Amino acid sequence: SADGSKVSDATLMEVLLMNDFKLAINNTAYSVSPPVKDKLSSEHATEMEDIKSLVHRLFVALHLEDHQIRRERELLQKLDHLKEELLPLEQMKARIMASADAKTSRLLWVGLALMSTQGGALAWLTWWVYSWDIMEPVTYFITYGSAMAFYAYFVLTKQDYIYTDAKDRQFLHYFYRKSKKQHFNVERYNKLKEDLAEAEESLRRLRQPLHLRLPIQEINDKD
Repeated sequence: SADGSKVSDATLMEVLLMNDFKLAINNTAYSVSPPVKDKLSSEHATEMEDIKSLVHRLFVALHLEDHQIRRERELLQKLDHLKEELLPLEQMKARIMASADAKTSRLLWVGLALMSTQGGALAWLTWWVYSWDIMEPVTYFITYGSAMAFYAYFVLTKQDYIYTDAKDRQFLHYFYRKSKKQHFNVERYNKLKEDLAEAEESLRRLRQPLHLRLPIQEINDKD
């Protein structure tokens, strides 16, 4: 600047030309005096702002919507392609999930049957074969063994033995084992689902009236 301070590279040219400055080239300073601009009146400044806004809206009307329409077509094509790839995987996943759910349910019923059998056997031994004095230590060790089994489950899984969590864990075990046998690629399926969700979200945001600058009725007609 005129007082010897360096001007930042980010300074706008309009700001630089508002005052005199020095231009240093090859260690030689040249004084520059830009022409004085007449100050715009408030009405003229408002008019200029309106013109800038109008030019911006014209540019948007001529270019932005065409770009958004092309982008919408690309997203729709991508969605169709992803859905075609996912269709056989979804069908295979449904079959695997049905099989895993059936095995998990059978395992739960088997557990209930074993517990019922154990209770009936203890009752029969207590009232008909032996007495409670003889069966009491037996039931104690059965209870202690169950506690050890639950603790071993915690040591192996780092989770408390909660029936719903244990059921979900067993379901996933059956699901992944069945997926491996039928060559179902779980990672590829998850990646396709993520890409599909991302494309649908992009399409939803693109179709918002504020982004597309179209009336809501026209958006609904397109949907």
